[in-house]
Amino acid sequence: MNTIRGLAGKRKVAVAVKANAYGHGLKEMISLLRAEDVEYIAVHSHGEAASARAFGWDRNILVVGYIALSDLQAVIDLDLEPTVYNTETINRLGQLAKQSNKEINIHLKLETGTNRQGVEESRLEKVSTAIKKYPGLHLRGVSTHFANIEDTTNHEYASFQLETFNRLTAAVRRYGLKPDLRHTACSAALLLFDDTKFELVRPGIAAYGLWPSKETYLSYRLQGGSNNILSPIMTWKTRVAQIKEVPRDAFVGYGCTYRATSKTRLAVLPVGYYDGYDRSLSNLAYVLIKGKRAPVRGRVCMNLIMVDITDIKGVRLEEPVVLLGRDREEMVSADQIADWAKTVNYEIISRICGNIPRQII
Repeated sequence: MNTIRGLAGKRKVAVAVKANAYGHGLKEMISLLRAEDVEYIAVHSHGEAASARAFGWDRNILVVGYIALSDLQAVIDLDLEPTVYNTETINRLGQLAKQSNKEINIHLKLETGTNRQGVEESRLEKVSTAIKKYPGLHLRGVSTHFANIEDTTNHEYASFQLETFNRLTAAVRRYGLKPDLRHTACSAALLLFDDTKFELVRPGIAAYGLWPSKETYLSYRLQGGSNNILSPIMTWKTRVAQIKEVPRDAFVGYGCTYRATSKTRLAVLPVGYYDGYDRSLSNLAYVLIKGKRAPVRGRVCMNLIMVDITDIKGVRLEEPVVLLGRDREEMVSADQIADWAKTVNYEIISRICGNIPRQII
């Protein structure tokens, strides 16, 4: 968090902890963030917010996802700051504020070109009027989300979105609303563009020590940024569940997709695609045992994988295995696994099963 706080300066910070804290464990991350200079956490749902409160988070909670109309009482019960973009949500929150005699802080999402959540410019006056109708609603913030800031080193579209955000924010003010906070800066924006930071920043994947993309890293270095400012905080491990000798020409796993070319020693590991170890890693990835690479042989099963330990001496039952992270001089990164699986590091870490125990070291 020292890197994040350094990039944010005196601005408020909202660390994204949605998706079980990007797979790191919501409970564990809450315990760590409580000791940090962090004003907000950002969650996707009121269910995540309820868990965060139960885990001891007593500061601000920004809900970036949709809350069903029937669940909006949770905004008051849990003291949440919801993101709004529908008049139906605004009207329901206004009624709840009046009934409870409490002020509700809301954040208005502006549509600037991602075409996901957000209020289009053509609806902005109507939505602003709806907010002004209720004295119990306070426009705490206005926000947007960049569509293409991570995927390229050409940031023309991000600049277009930023210009649109500034224009729409000015319109909100003309319509008689005065937001306290503007926030657009995700991890990539926080790393690359000072003019996106405003009064609040919303780091996600960078808070866990990962770069949003190779393009973000390249852009940062081309701007003269120093290396090694981010370091992944998570290691994912399992243990050897069985060791077996497989003769030459024997098949391994479902579909007989791998056939041993010589006598082979296999380790069976109790992890599979249910646990978040993607099936596309079959016959492609490797894990680390005793600081050496052990290739995955055969298909990844629901709860098991098989790896080749023929050339790794001294492997025993319940030997520690690194699926993600560093073991001595070798490393398997989330980016490497994402390349194998043809996806992004976000998906690799966030899909690690929530039932797997997390431990803070």
